This record gives sequence, C-alpha cells and structure tokens, in this order.
Amino acid sequence: MDSSVLLPAEAEAFVQSLGTFSLKEVGSTRWFRQHENIEKLNIQAILNAAAVHNEFIKELLVSYGKITLLVHEMILVEVWKQKVFPVLCQLQDFNPKSTFHLYMVIHHEATIINLLETIMFHEDSCEAADDSLLDLVDYCHRKLTLLAGRATREDPAAHDQHNLTRKTDVSSIEELQVQSAALEFEISLKAVSVLRYITDHANNISVISRMLCTHNLPCVLVQLIDRCPWSRYREGEVEKYINSKWQKIPAEDHFKMTKLDGQVWIALFNLLLKEDCQRKYDFNNFNKNQLLKLRGFLTEVLVDQLPNLVELQRFLAHLAVTDPAPPKKELVLEQIPEIWNHIVSDNSGKWKAVAKYQVKETFNPSENDLRLHAQRLAQTYNLDVMESLLPDKPKCGSCGREAAKRCSRCQGEWYCQRECQVKHWPKHKKACQLMAEATEKIQRDLNISS
Repeated sequence: MDSSVLLPAEAEAFVQSLGTFSLKEVGSTRWFRQHENIEKLNIQAILNAAAVHNEFIKELLVSYGKITLLVHEMILVEVWKQKVFPVLCQLQDFNPKSTFHLYMVIHHEATIINLLETIMFHEDSCEAADDSLLDLVDYCHRKLTLLAGRATREDPAAHDQHNLTRKTDVSSIEELQVQSAALEFEISLKAVSVLRYITDHANNISVISRMLCTHNLPCVLVQLIDRCPWSRYREGEVEKYINSKWQKIPAEDHFKMTKLDGQVWIALFNLLLKEDCQRKYDFNNFNKNQLLKLRGFLTEVLVDQLPNLVELQRFLAHLAVTDPAPPKKELVLEQIPEIWNHIVSDNSGKWKAVAKYQVKETFNPSENDLRLHAQRLAQTYNLDVMESLLPDKPKCGSCGREAAKRCSRCQGEWYCQRECQVKHWPKHKKACQLMAEATEKIQRDLNISS
C-alpha cells in the first residue's frame, strides 16, 4: 500500500499558497480549501515522521517561512472559538441542518497543533517560528493552565457526553459543544509536547523570560505532575489517556511513564537545569516550595525509566538546603507576542456582528454545498492511509467496542455487530449518504479522465 498523501511537488504548491485570513473569513470557501490543504500537509508530515523518512513537509514550511502563518491561523480559530462560537450558539434564528461545517472549523485548531507537534521537534522549526514563538509560548500556557485547572481526574467532556446520550431531544448545537470540549482536551495535550520542544531549542532571551518570568511555567508543570489530568480512576480501575483514548491500565503498569509524563518531566528538566534558565528564574520561597513537591514524584521506578532525571533529583536536593540568590535585574528590551492581541483588538465589539454574518454567509450551506464538501473531504482523507496511522483497531460507532465490520456503503464508519449498526443508523444516515455520493462521483470522474 502506498501510504502517501502528497508528492513533494504538490506539497510545495500547497505550502506556497498558504495565506492568512481575517476572523470574518473563518469557515469561508477559500478558508475551507486551505483547511483541506493543511490537513493533507499534516497527514503527510505524520507519515514521514513515523517512517523516519525525508521530512519534506517540515523542510518546505521552514524554507518558505510559513510556521508563523500556521501559528497565526491556529490562534485565529482559538479566538473564534472563545469569542464568536458562544455567541453563534445563542442566536435564536440559528438552527443549521448540518453542523459538519462548524465542526471542521473547530477541528482546524487541532489539525494545526498536531502539525506543529510533528515539526517543532526539530530545532530549525523553532528558529523559523521567529517572533511567533512568543505567541506559541503564550498559546501553550493558556492550554496548560486549562489542563492544570481540571479539578478532578474525571473527564468533564466524557461526563457531558454521557449526559448527552441520556437526553432524547439533543440539538445539533448541544452535541457540537460537547464535541468541542472533548477536542479542547486533546488540543491541550498536544500543547504539552509543543512546549517541551520549545524548551529543548529556545535560546532567545525573550522566549526564556516569557516562559520563566511572565508565565512561571515551572510551577504550571508542577501542577500538571501533581494532578496528572491524563490519568483518572474509574470504577476502581486506573485509566490513562494514550493514543487519543482512555485505556485501562493493568496493575503492573500503574507506574509506567506515558509519553505525556515524559514530555512534562523533560520540559521541567530543561527549564530548571539549563544555565540560561537558571540565571533568569527567581527561586523565591513560593517557587522553591512548589518545585520541592517534585521530590515526592521522583521515585526510583520513575528515574529508572528516564535516567536523566537523576540530575534533576540532585538539583532539587541541593535546592532544599540552599537559598539561591535572586536573578540580577537587567535592563533588557524584550519582544512581546502580538498575534492574539492584534486579532482581539481588531475585532473587539464586533463578535455578534461576525457571528450573524457567518450564520448568513457561511454556516448554512445548501445540500449541494454539503455534497461538494463531502467530495473534497473524501479526497483529503484517504481511508487506507488514515488506517495506517491508527495505533489500534477501529472502534464501533455505536457502543465504542473494538469493531471489525465497516459500513458497506460509505466505508467510513465501523461497527462490532449488526445490532449496533441498526441502532446507529438514524444518526449515521445523512453522513453516509453524503460520503457515498461523494465517493461515487470521484470514481466516475476518475473513470472519465482515464
């Protein structure tokens, strides 16, 4: 099977064509086409990284200076979700036939953070981000504080989903809001990895100062270690969020480090032990007491899994018996992030106007528009390639159990048994029809062209 989505020449054309949009344009036809292109770039970047292959997507984004643009477009949708989406949901005259288009806008942020997670592993990507690295640090801080603020180890999105399934008169907007909350959790976890890669490579004094002095990220990371929002107790069993789903963990693996645990510990290691960071960070009483909480988590079992943490263990032992001098006050001209503030200031007081415009012009597509979108997405999401990215077997669209049977018409949904397929059909019918028609049209077009 050819597990490729884009040829290098196609990818180069897509990267060159990437442009910025205004808040009002989010969800427009032109915006949607760029979303599809970024989705293809994202899938190909993941395939290249997984195969330890020539990472030409990363090289193109760096050489054409497009990483700053990706950060801008990601924050643009973040602002839209916070400022416009809630207004749009409350508009009384907004009752769309399909929320598919809205969901793709919400999903756009996840697509870009996923692409950034793949490429920011490399130092030249961090360098190419240039001034937008400050905006990316701010973005990661917003997402990490969201994670750290989760009061319990229960998943609120899962709780909302459970309540939703018990209701008989669920509106499409309510369902979309729950999906958005679940996606926000996933996005925040991706931000953990992106931040870790920034701490690996950052040597700009403004970026270091932003992480340590403005946001006090070491203490935020301590909160994440303490609360561990990607781990929870359910019905007496430990579950951990691995590969985008909650998995039950056998007793012998309770103390096994997940990838997310590792990312947080490595970020802490970088922020506390790098010489530039130590000179900049204020080890005052509050910060010192927060950091010393880490000693209780640095068990022998943990250190065996990540031996570099021995050095962090020694540092904390030394910190416990000393009072480091406060950082020298220096007169330094530091850069400040601009993207979030620029988008918000440009649209302040216009949120309702933007929502009303988008309801009229963007989020009430005709049946024909929906079919066209379905056709384009059928081309974007090659099923065989997508399945090659899945770490586990598909899950039933109705009950969530492991599934072996696929919907014969659209080939896009899975079921464990006939009963689940019948039960799920009322919800799946519309999407099935659109995807099947799109696939048939693509096949006809291919036959004609050949």
